[in-house]
Amino acid sequence: MADRSAKNPLLTRHGEALDLFTDRVHAIRPDQWDAPTPCTEWSVRDLVNHLTAEQLWVPPLVRDGSTIEEQGDAFDGDVLGDDPVAAWDRAAAEARAAFAAPGAIERTVRLSYGDTPASDYCAQMISDAVVHAWDLSRGIGADERLPAALVDFTVREVTPYAADLEKSGLFASPVEPPAGADVQTKLLALLGRRV
Repeated sequence: MADRSAKNPLLTRHGEALDLFTDRVHAIRPDQWDAPTPCTEWSVRDLVNHLTAEQLWVPPLVRDGSTIEEQGDAFDGDVLGDDPVAAWDRAAAEARAAFAAPGAIERTVRLSYGDTPASDYCAQMISDAVVHAWDLSRGIGADERLPAALVDFTVREVTPYAADLEKSGLFASPVEPPAGADVQTKLLALLGRRV
């Protein structure tokens, strides 16, 4: 698997994004699960639950060719159980394996808005993990600096459809970045985060 990732820049970025979020999940102290995050509706646990559920979707959609409709509400509600860190680790490992399987990235997946290249789905998952790694870092007081390669990737990925993200209700309205802001700060401002 590592060899395949080395040959595919998209899979490399995906692995890096999962590693980044995993690092933050493992840094959560027991007393921080109910702490607030920049996602105003979500606590730390809610945020990790969201990302874990997102990873749980990957194997059925990418590996099995299943549809959202066929999965139904399988990943709704609490997917973390009594050991949220282990739940995240399992889900992340399974998502990584599903995308890295031979031919997986060339497949088409059936998402809520229609048939989508698995490579585009993977790119969206990378961006989601990167931005939410910052949210989680802010929520637990961890290092908020994101790796430059992942920031650059996410800027390229989300800029074309940033306005649609706000309309979806999943992201806040963009905010004006401070003068002289770096690329990370501009990305976060684009997605409604105040640094």
